[in-house]
Amino acid sequence: MQAQRFSFCPKCGGRLNYHKVNERERLKCQQCGYVFYENPIVGVAVIVRDKSGAVLLGRRASDASYPGLWCIPCGYVEYEEDVRAAASREFYEETGLRVELGKVFTVLSNFHNPEVHTVGIWFLAEIIGGNANAGDDLAELGWFAPDNPPSLAFPTDREVLAQLAK
Repeated sequence: MQAQRFSFCPKCGGRLNYHKVNERERLKCQQCGYVFYENPIVGVAVIVRDKSGAVLLGRRASDASYPGLWCIPCGYVEYEEDVRAAASREFYEETGLRVELGKVFTVLSNFHNPEVHTVGIWFLAEIIGGNANAGDDLAELGWFAPDNPPSLAFPTDREVLAQLAK
């Protein structure tokens, strides 16, 4: 069994304890019976390439997680937000650039942070406007060949760039 990360029910404040529910150990409230499902968080990332095939990456800001390392511009989907809208919004917040999203390039599970399991969706996109300016979680933008990236923040970005290099 995994270490218990949550102790109190978000519905009534009662104590959460593990119980077998539908053949799995799940947190269940001792007071109201609410089953607390620990589901992954959805993240989105946008892949933009220039004419030479280089990929736009961002260096993470000093106050962001994994500071100084590089990543494909990314972020979380907000509750009740469409994944495509979230991808466009996050890319704009981090780069100052507007994009037209294309197809989904890949979907991967992220296990790099033991506190949070995320599922990432990487979209291909074309720049359609805006002014390149790092912001939000990024301190700098740069173009890199997918087979020769800088030090990366996320192992899944390494996988994505390897796929792009093929």
